[in-house]
Amino acid sequence: MTDLAHHFIYGSCSDYLTGASLVDTDDERYRQKLYRFMVEEKGYGRDELAARQTIETRFADQFTVSMIDLVVSCQGQRFMVVRYGPGSLVTRERPAIAAARVLDANYQMPLAVVTNGEDAELLDTATGKVKGTGLAAIPSRTEAVALLPALHFLPPLSDARRERELRILNAFDVEVCCGTTCGGLKGESLKLKA
Repeated sequence: MTDLAHHFIYGSCSDYLTGASLVDTDDERYRQKLYRFMVEEKGYGRDELAARQTIETRFADQFTVSMIDLVVSCQGQRFMVVRYGPGSLVTRERPAIAAARVLDANYQMPLAVVTNGEDAELLDTATGKVKGTGLAAIPSRTEAVALLPALHFLPPLSDARRERELRILNAFDVEVCCGTTCGGLKGESLKLKA
């Protein structure tokens, strides 16, 4: 076990959705558990789950890559983003909503989920309100088929509103520690001054 850029590395693992080899960390284990849950318990096809989508932003010289752990589709329609992060769900709500509002160029996705792997919140993207709590609140594929006709796929945001949502993602997702941004470390060892 090695602590590399603040994550314990256990070796490698296979991605449940693609079979690709990945670095095995505690966070990755939760992501893989989430992917299995979405397929085996919620009934989505692997082809309906797009993993590791990213949104890149740069504001005030802070470059950030925001990861959307899953984009969920049903009947060919992308309708929900899922973001994983350890710890508190409340602090992850706003950036998940921002991601759902800007990820697709043609419309705003109506639902967002935040999860720490043990708990979850289902969020309405338009209002920002919590629609349900717990992993059971994540719509199954069967529930999604019934939900789709009633969901509101709002048009893309204006440039000014889109920039505001991107700024929110940038502010929430930039990793700052030890007096520098961690995103730039990319696995390099951290040198501390005495």
